[in-house]
Amino acid sequence: MPDPEVMSIEVVFAMPEEQALIALEVSVGCTVDQAIEQSGVMQRWPEIDLDSIKVGIFGKIKTLQTELREGDRVEIYRPLIADPKEIRRQRAAEGKAMKKGAAGQAKA
Repeated sequence: MPDPEVMSIEVVFAMPEEQALIALEVSVGCTVDQAIEQSGVMQRWPEIDLDSIKVGIFGKIKTLQTELREGDRVEIYRPLIADPKEIRRQRAAEGKAMKKGAAGQAKA
């Protein structure tokens, strides 16, 4: 019979070259920051700064003080390397330049 005072959760973190999914048994009432600490992720990747990164549960941003529920997956998000809007602008500009170049060649 499962212990009513314990629940199963997962903590996930991904670097470009390595990903980790750590399954844990935590006490009922455990918070996001407590689960991250218990997972050992902070020891494995000491560059993680919980004060400056975002965390979530199943893709939804949450605070470090959010209380977990049975089956939750805590996700630790890395900062973006580039601004997505700026990347889209650059790709759109490159696409326009390619279309102009292709149109000019067709007339020749």
